[in-house]
Amino acid sequence: MAVITESIDDLVREAENLKTRLEEERAKFNDMELTTVAEKLDSLPPFSTKSRRILKGHQGKVLALDWSADKRHMVSTSQDGKLIVWDAFSTNKEHAISMPTTWVLACAYSPSSTTVACGGLDNKLTLYPLNTDDDVNKNKKVVATHTNYISACKFMHSDQQLLTASGDSTAKLWDIECNVPIQTFQGHQADVMGIDISPSEAGNIFVSGSADHIAMVWDIRTGSYVQTFEGHDSDVNAVRFYPSGDAFVSASDDATCRLFDLRADRQVAIFKKESIIFSCNAVDFSLSGRILFGGYSDYCVNVWDTLKGSRVATLYGHENRVSSLKVSPDGTALGTGSWDCTIRVWA
Repeated sequence: MAVITESIDDLVREAENLKTRLEEERAKFNDMELTTVAEKLDSLPPFSTKSRRILKGHQGKVLALDWSADKRHMVSTSQDGKLIVWDAFSTNKEHAISMPTTWVLACAYSPSSTTVACGGLDNKLTLYPLNTDDDVNKNKKVVATHTNYISACKFMHSDQQLLTASGDSTAKLWDIECNVPIQTFQGHQADVMGIDISPSEAGNIFVSGSADHIAMVWDIRTGSYVQTFEGHDSDVNAVRFYPSGDAFVSASDDATCRLFDLRADRQVAIFKKESIIFSCNAVDFSLSGRILFGGYSDYCVNVWDTLKGSRVATLYGHENRVSSLKVSPDGTALGTGSWDCTIRVWA
């Protein structure tokens, strides 16, 4: 018995030593802060984005939105159990679909813009084809199921595969044709709140944020996580890759956003202010990545200089929590959804 205890103690010591050495190796890359490097850069010109359109039609809190690849249409879901497809330019509603559940927490436009996917408290992800003249509900198809609510969904660079995140603390990759999971990603200790797929060509990694305060980077081919990033003091609500795919930002209930670099394997910037005390619910980058947009629970959108770490503007207009936000595919507009039942398009 004593021998076993001794060998366990030895192993614990060895693990501690390895941990210390790893920390030392990581510290070698930590030679300078991003904000220090960015001091030499010119400041951003004055920010002149205004609210250009208000999309009204939902009777409940807007919970999720996504842009179509055609840069003009938008899909949104709400607590009223409705999914609405909008022409964001004319503000017309092109489809209004009643869901089998309220609290539809996730929606996504397929890359071909022919279908939309959505899911929520019914634990299912349903696909609705948009290019038919018949009743859309007739051709709907359930493609994914979890054992808890669905918090986020994303198409994998094509209409054939879909990634879902769930309150059952897993993410899953689905084959849409066969309705079967190709891969299950287990590792988080709490609800997975947000996911984003790498924009790089291979697209074999994705990042997830969870209520366990941790963000994880996963390899889609192996089904296991390759990096974990700690730092937040509360739930991670949303994650978004930097346009180059080398870094990602996370938004949290601790009122901060944090930028993590995959190559340096660490946090390189934090976006916070003493005056910001409300949670950040959604984040997205401008097309170049220089600007970071964050939607907060104090009804506003904070606009940050990604490299300098400073706030450059605040967008006011919503009358309740900003729950979702997305920059259009061509980078010319920002769509924000709020608990005030409206969607605003800023440009």
